[in-house]
Amino acid sequence: MEMYPTQKEKKPGQNNLLSMENRRDFLKTVSGVAGATLLGTNSGWAAWFSTEPHAKKFGIQLYTLRDIIPGKAKDIIKELSAFGYTQIESYEGPEGIYWNMKPTAFKQFTEDHGMNLISTHCDIYEKFEQKVEDAASIGMKYLICPWVGPQKNIDEYKKIAAVFNEKAKRCAEYGVKFAYHNHDYSFKKINGVYPQDILMQETDPNLVCFEMDIYWVVSAGENPLAWLKKYPGRFELSHIKDRSQSPINKNNFESVDLGTGSIDFKQLIPQAKKLGLQYLFMEQEFYPGGSPMHAAATGAAYLKKIKF
Repeated sequence: MEMYPTQKEKKPGQNNLLSMENRRDFLKTVSGVAGATLLGTNSGWAAWFSTEPHAKKFGIQLYTLRDIIPGKAKDIIKELSAFGYTQIESYEGPEGIYWNMKPTAFKQFTEDHGMNLISTHCDIYEKFEQKVEDAASIGMKYLICPWVGPQKNIDEYKKIAAVFNEKAKRCAEYGVKFAYHNHDYSFKKINGVYPQDILMQETDPNLVCFEMDIYWVVSAGENPLAWLKKYPGRFELSHIKDRSQSPINKNNFESVDLGTGSIDFKQLIPQAKKLGLQYLFMEQEFYPGGSPMHAAATGAAYLKKIKF
């Protein structure tokens, strides 16, 4: 579960705005990596997928690889590219959003391997001004708040919505979009009111958009399609994370390999696209197949079959 501790709000800095060059958003063609088995594993996943064309645009949230990516970001990304992923969503991990690289170097590395850095999760209460500047300097589209935590009452969510508006205004000045990624708590009513409704209704639709983690919506007992229809155009990004058909670990319904769980993405995703969904990021937090790379490979194979 992606989460960052809420810290005392800081006023944004007074840095001058960056002078931005025209964005170039392109993917370089990547030749096959046949026979490559990276990271010293014997899985052979990269070789299996290396002949697949990068015809579809779909991505992966690097948090899926959180247990193995530290110190190996470049090798991991090479292998993800071989699976067929063409987009990346990063997160603020132990080596930072850009994995011990300068933002420009990280962007260039991903593009050299046919992948486009679309977005990142980040702590919006710590050095936010610098994060906005860095994102703008490389043309990254979104900065995403991944967690605010369950609140005691609806008024607290209204305060959070006000913070989102403030952060989003700053992002907009740099040409970056601000988004919020949900967990299950915002889809659980407080005194008859959904916190998610408050976050959506109290934020400026021209500035604040949302990333729907479909797994968490389903886990809260809600219908993802109903929410997409309720707020068309507001959910621009998504986490495609399947949910086990029966309890697994400590009687919980876990996120499992795409296509093996209970969520019908093949039916949902085409409709979601018509309602404004633009990006699909595979994510997984439990690995019944044995490893994060197995999950990533399985996820890519599944997403290639999705109509989007």
